[in-house]
Formats: sequence, structure tokens, C-alpha cells
Amino acid sequence: MALVVILYVFGLSLLSEGLAFLTFGLVARWGEVAPSWLPVIGGNRIPPLAAIVPATLGSLALIALWDPLPLAFLHIGGVPLVEYSNGWWKALAAVATLPLTLWGPLLLAVTYAYYTRRRGETVA
Repeated sequence: MALVVILYVFGLSLLSEGLAFLTFGLVARWGEVAPSWLPVIGGNRIPPLAAIVPATLGSLALIALWDPLPLAFLHIGGVPLVEYSNGWWKALAAVATLPLTLWGPLLLAVTYAYYTRRRGETVA
């Protein structure tokens, strides 16, 4: 059982780091032209919609996932929250997890900036 948990956490960490790396591509040069060392697509321009559509869908999913969290901590709107043994654990959980509520909106903002930068290009 412990091995399953370790593999789950490791896999989740790899997934989140990979998605963060792809988010960086929205502001980096390699988000417009694939690096030449990549097989098959190396050196080719990346179609804008190939980045805009997944990033928009991902940001909307993150907003749906994390943005009810502040409501839960404030006991607003009937959003359930795990019960904590004392206020210090609840405060620690709030400090550790509330920044996640910014992930979706900030990804949406970066995606919009990518869209405006590449707006004039032809969509392939």
C-alpha cells in the first residue's frame, strides 16, 4: 500500500511539473517554434491553437477545481471542508493551499497574452 501511495505522489509531482513546464512555453520562444533538437516537430512553428485550446481548457478546469477552496475555509456557500483538529492545522492548510486558487486565473491570463502576441499569425 505504501508503494502505491509513493508512486501516486511521484506521478502527480511529475504531471504537475510537466504542466508547469508547458505553461512556461506560453511565454518562452520555444512556445512559438519547437526546439530543433526535438524529433519530427523540431524547428517547425507551433500552431497557436495547439497551445491556446489546451491551456484555456486547463485553466478553466483549475478554476473549477481550486476556486471553491476559499469559500470552504470561510464556511460560505455550503462548500464542504475537511475538519481539522485545531485552528493551527486549519491555518497551515489555508496558507499551503490558498495560493493554488491563483493557478487557474493566472494561467488564463498568460494564455490570453499568448493569444494576443500570436493573433496575427495564420492558424494551421
